[in-house]
Amino acid sequence: MKKLLNLSLLITSLIGYLEWPNNHGFLFQIEYQLLSGTVGTDGILHPFVMLPLIGQLLLVISLFQKTPSRFLTLLGMTCLSLIMLFLFLIGCMSLNYKITLASLPFIITGIFVNRANKKHVATTGL
Repeated sequence: MKKLLNLSLLITSLIGYLEWPNNHGFLFQIEYQLLSGTVGTDGILHPFVMLPLIGQLLLVISLFQKTPSRFLTLLGMTCLSLIMLFLFLIGCMSLNYKITLASLPFIITGIFVNRANKKHVATTGL
C-alpha cells in the first residue's frame, strides 16, 4: 500500500501545470527541458527547482525499498509540496482552473499519505 501511495505522489507531482506569459507546460515537460539542456540551465540550481527534484528522487528511492521508509516518504513529499502548494495557491489567486486542478491530485494523495503514516505511528508507536 505504501509503495502505491509513493508512486501516486510521484506521478501526481509530474502533472503539476505551470503557465506564464507566452509559455505553459506540465512539470514533467519542464523538468525534461531543464535536464536535457534544451533550455538554459541557469535556473536549475535555484532551490525552488532543486527541492522538488530532490523530493522526486527520494520517492523513487523509497520505491526500491522492501518497505518504503516513512522518513524518505515524508521528506520527499515535503520537498514536492513546496512547488505543488505554491501552484495551488497561484491557481486560486489568479482564478486559473488549469493550475488549480492540476495540483489537486497531489494534495489529495498527500492527505492519504499523511493518514497512512499516522496510522502506522498509532499502531506501532514509532
